[in-house]
Amino acid sequence: MAQLVKLQDYISRYQIDLARYPTQFVRLKKNQWDRVKYQWQKGEEIIGQWEHIEVEVEQELVEKTRFSFLRKILPVRQKEIEVDDDIETMNVSTELDEDTILEEESTLHFEPNIVYNPQTLEELKRMFMDQFFHFQLKWASSTTREKSYVDPKYLRDTLLRSLLQNLPDSYLVFYRPILRLKKAPVELEILIITPVDCYIVRVLEEEDQAVYIGDGERFWTKKVGKYDKKTLSPMIDLQRTETIVNKIFELEGIEMPIRKVILSRNGYIDYPGSVYGLQFVDKRKYAEWMQQLKRSISPMKHMQIRAAQAILKSAETTSFHRDIWNVEAAKE
Repeated sequence: MAQLVKLQDYISRYQIDLARYPTQFVRLKKNQWDRVKYQWQKGEEIIGQWEHIEVEVEQELVEKTRFSFLRKILPVRQKEIEVDDDIETMNVSTELDEDTILEEESTLHFEPNIVYNPQTLEELKRMFMDQFFHFQLKWASSTTREKSYVDPKYLRDTLLRSLLQNLPDSYLVFYRPILRLKKAPVELEILIITPVDCYIVRVLEEEDQAVYIGDGERFWTKKVGKYDKKTLSPMIDLQRTETIVNKIFELEGIEMPIRKVILSRNGYIDYPGSVYGLQFVDKRKYAEWMQQLKRSISPMKHMQIRAAQAILKSAETTSFHRDIWNVEAAKE
């Protein structure tokens, strides 16, 4: 599962210490998954209410992660134990000094609550990952002292969910981050920072089965059924984001190749010829593209952390102090 480092202009825990949180993320996820899988294989029913409760704890992260098990009525599932159940156990700190990474004294407590009895390990994994996705949104919108209001649309955002749940632990995702440049907020395209490169993803997803024809530098043609419509070329937004990221990397001494992608999961892209460093991924190629990204087995790199930190330095943040948030909630 990729890590959501920055979502729009929301406060993020990764802004506090980017060298610490990737490792903490992996430890938390692995511990909780191992625990719930063990209980399920032992035949313990793990039904609970489907809630995502934010709790502050003052103990070690691993010591305080637990599950609610209400009854023990299911038989042991011996045959399921041999199923490939890996949920990423990648060591993300291979090039970092783990001895200097301390567990946060106070963090969000993740406790999966299952609403029905999964019959297969794959079903259990999917349920776990869906709940962990909600938890990731909390990490990307709060710290121990501050919190940002999360637009409910992100809970339903299938692309965000797909990227986080399908890409490796070592990938850092900036989902349409807002940076402050020359005193003005600027929204970038989606950034995926892998251990070896940085992807800029421009999304084209409007009408289903739409065909985007790249027939000009300024405008493209969008065909939907029998109707044609001029639309602004997605290359303009890609170029703008690439220019900004390149400038940030140059100022911080970051050496990392930038790859650009125009993505349409529900439509088709028709572009004559090719453009260096630009990949067109439409409905026909999406599954293959995701598989290529998922094949990475590289641990996190020091240059990758530096690249993410460089972008975070310019990030715009809109948040509220938790005390103010709680007072406003009480008034309502």
